[in-house]
Parts: sequence; structure tokens; C-alpha cells
Amino acid sequence: MSSVISIANLTKTYASDFQALKRIDLEIRRGEIFALLGPNGAGKTTLISIVCGIVTPTSGTVLVDGFDILRDYRRSRSKIGLVPQELTTDAFESVWATVSFSRGLFGCAPNPAYIEQVLRDLSLWEKRDAKIMTLSGGMKRRVLIAKALSHEPEILFLDEPTAGVDVELRRDMWMLVRRLRENGVTIILTTHYIDEAEEMADRIGVIHKGELIVVEEKIKLMKKLGKKQLTLSLPKPLAEIPSALSEWPLSLNGNGHELEYTYHTTEESTGIPLLFERLNQLGIEFKDLSTRQSSLEDIFLSLVSER
Repeated sequence: MSSVISIANLTKTYASDFQALKRIDLEIRRGEIFALLGPNGAGKTTLISIVCGIVTPTSGTVLVDGFDILRDYRRSRSKIGLVPQELTTDAFESVWATVSFSRGLFGCAPNPAYIEQVLRDLSLWEKRDAKIMTLSGGMKRRVLIAKALSHEPEILFLDEPTAGVDVELRRDMWMLVRRLRENGVTIILTTHYIDEAEEMADRIGVIHKGELIVVEEKIKLMKKLGKKQLTLSLPKPLAEIPSALSEWPLSLNGNGHELEYTYHTTEESTGIPLLFERLNQLGIEFKDLSTRQSSLEDIFLSLVSER
């Protein structure tokens, strides 16, 4: 699959000597949903702002569909739609006027039918004549998305798009994202809701203190770094773990009623059959068992804590 965004040796150091980005190398594939995860201050918004031409990099190159963001700013920027975190909208304009104006800023010919479809997709059609200042926060967020889509971009950046919005908007937004991807639009999102990235993304990038510490297919990442926990429910509590079980990384929970074993899914042997055999030899019975796979949030937290 070809790359629609190519980032090489990208750095950003502000006048205060704060280094926001440290040699970022990243290829975004055409038509994928790429989730960029990281704590506050990790560099997510700085990276997006550079690609979108809002912030000037200190060094490095960024190509958008083959166009350099500095030498070919207008052509590269026309490929991109950006939904920022902040609710910055034209308060005294109507919804229809501000979205239509955004399309004109990119030199696109008027297309009322397309604007109508975007507004309908975002449940804004009934509000098309309302002034922005009269809308709720969730509706203003929808207007930002409509503005970002007004010029039919090939790439859509969503910077914390569902922060502080209602469940209905989150659902509508992700339905729209799936439709856009089906139509060939590349989606790059940052989010604090890791469950959204786990559900939506094709690939995951984790950024921490300005460094891109991992970029991986979501499924491969969860398989490679994921762990499983086997929990055995004991009819009789254990006061402590017998020394004969020391070769397994076990822990006691639930006042001694739960014996928990954590293992890596990539290991050739999980050691579970031998564990069961040893428990039988020791006369330790269990009445039930359950397993739990690491979530993307578990993996994210472990990656960041290691740094």
C-alpha cells in the first residue's frame, strides 16, 4: 500500500528550547485509519500542526501525497481536512454559510448538494440556518467536522475529536469515519479514549516526550505485547502460594480465593498444563477459571511507563 504522508527526520524545538519532537520518521498509508496515542504534552498536536502547515518544523521533511508542506503549501494543504481540539468557529455566521465559506477558501467551486450531504451526515441539516453562537458544544464540534470536510479532502486529521462530547456524537462520528474510509479517505486521529483506537484503527503509533516509541499494526501490537491472565477460583482459600509453584509467576487475590497466572501469548509454551498437573499433585482444587487478554490501554500504559 502506498504512503500518502511521508515524515522523515522531523524535529521541532520552540524558542524556549523545549524540544517537542525528536526525529520523527513515519509513513501513513493511503486509506488507513491511523491512531496516534500519547499522554498530554507528548507531541501529538505539534506533529499534526506541522503536517497541516500550522507550525513550522525545525528540521526534517513532510510530504503529503508527494507535495512538500513547505515548498508546495497550497497543494499539500488542499489534500487535508483538520478537526482541531478547540471550538473555534465563526460565532455570528450560520452553519451553512461557514461551511460553504470553508469550501471556498480552498478554491473549490460551490457544490450545495455536497454541503447538504455533509450536514445531513452530521445531523446538522435542521440547524443549517442557525448562528454558530446559538449551538451547543456538541453541535459546534459537528460544525468543525463539516468545515474540515467541506473541500472533500483526501486526508482527515481528527485531534481529540470526541473529548467532552456526548455519546450520540461519538457514535455518529465513528459511523462517518467508517464511511469516509470506505470512500478512500485516510484518517489520522489522536484520542484519549483508547477503546476507540482499539475498535477503529488499523495501525497504532505511540508518542512519548516527543519520540515515536512504537508504530505497529494494531493486531500485531496486541499479539506481540499483550499478555493473558488466567484466574482460578478456589473453593478453599490459600494463605500463601506454595513454594512448589515458584516457577510460575502467580499471585493471590480475593482474600486467597483467586490464584492468578500471567503469561505472554507469544511464548511457545504457556506452562498451563504443567501448572494444572502440579496443582493436582498438591491437592489444590479450583471450581472455575477465566482468562483475560491485555487491552490496548494496558499495552499503552506499559509502553509509557517503561519510558
